[in-house]
Amino acid sequence: MDKNEKIFAAVDIGSTKIVALAGKMNEDGKIQIIGLGQSTSRGVNRGVVLNVDEAFAAISEAVGQAEKDCGQDIDSVFVNISGQQLITLNTRQQRTLGRDHCVTENDVELMTELASQIELAEDMSIYHINPEFYTIDGDTGISSPVGSLGEKIEANFKVHVAPESYQRNISKCFERGSIQVHKAILDPIASSTVVLTDDEKESGVALVDIGGGTTKISIFCEGVLCFTSMVPFGGNVITKDIKEGCSITAKEAESLKRQFGQAIADFAPENKVVTIQRNGWEPKQISFKSLAHIIQARMEEIIVHFFFQIRNSGYVDKLGAGIVITGGTSLLNNLGQLVKFHTGFDVRIGTPNLNSFVPGRPIDNPIFSTALGLLVIASSEDGQPRKRKKRKPAKVKPEGPGYLTTLRTKIAQQVIVFFEDNPADTEMT
Repeated sequence: MDKNEKIFAAVDIGSTKIVALAGKMNEDGKIQIIGLGQSTSRGVNRGVVLNVDEAFAAISEAVGQAEKDCGQDIDSVFVNISGQQLITLNTRQQRTLGRDHCVTENDVELMTELASQIELAEDMSIYHINPEFYTIDGDTGISSPVGSLGEKIEANFKVHVAPESYQRNISKCFERGSIQVHKAILDPIASSTVVLTDDEKESGVALVDIGGGTTKISIFCEGVLCFTSMVPFGGNVITKDIKEGCSITAKEAESLKRQFGQAIADFAPENKVVTIQRNGWEPKQISFKSLAHIIQARMEEIIVHFFFQIRNSGYVDKLGAGIVITGGTSLLNNLGQLVKFHTGFDVRIGTPNLNSFVPGRPIDNPIFSTALGLLVIASSEDGQPRKRKKRKPAKVKPEGPGYLTTLRTKIAQQVIVFFEDNPADTEMT
């Protein structure tokens, strides 16, 4: 591609994986994915960067793959912010406008500025501000006040804050690679961009992102992000239970979960088994029913924890659109039915809406929800061209393979081949 062609990029920093995407606008005004990179997270715990050196190496690997994919350097990125200490504050601001004043965009911006000046605890920083509604001369519930006449304007805001160190540590990682963090976006804001509809956000919806290391809960009501929370575990605990319950390796357990996992044991076939072939050991057979029982037990625990957060949010009675599940664990068969059974809410799986994306890339998957949302946001904002500095290399062995080769090697090492699939027996090597 043209080296001078403008591209935009996003990096999703998760607890188990790093995803880097590069895109550009095509002639039809759609986003075209031109670069994709993935790596295993290192130095990241529950969505928060703790070890800058390790996280830098993992981010460099993913970004390097995306750069090789698109054939162009990535100088600026949009990244996600998540963590257990992300909280939402409420504030109400007011201003006297003067007699028969017509509310302008500037008035609205000044109200938001007032909201941003609320007193915060030490080392806390504002990451997002949502106006809930405006009140003009006692007339409340106004969502778009511009053009209204009145003497006094009031506004209720949701202010989302988290430790300043969240973004500071992320920025340090990218600075080591001479990449600028153009903007840090709250994880639920990013993923909701491609997973939720405007109608769902307006009616009230809980977005539950079940990743590998965490389960993130965010609630939208009347179009506004109203609540965020996190359960400090996710799909990885299911893999661990399978590993221990079946006495197999973690790689085999993850492959079993992905290939044959079932969220409801009653739906698993009674007489079907998978056979694991291992060099030097007797083949091991695991029934689909036993596997499903292990998965369902742990999945029900995750549901109990995230639904507890939803009930305590104060918005459980306002979820007109129900619950949307996204993230890698959302791909488990019949998970939606299990969540509906335990919560009583309508449930759907949140697959990214790809109407804006050029087909041909394997990204129509919930594991890419946050990265795709970041890319959509990045595409809508104009970044200034920046002079690229010489990139500092990550701490890897000089004789080692490049980023793309490394990824292929890791994938090749982790793939477990399944063969001889028949109604009664499936063999795994």
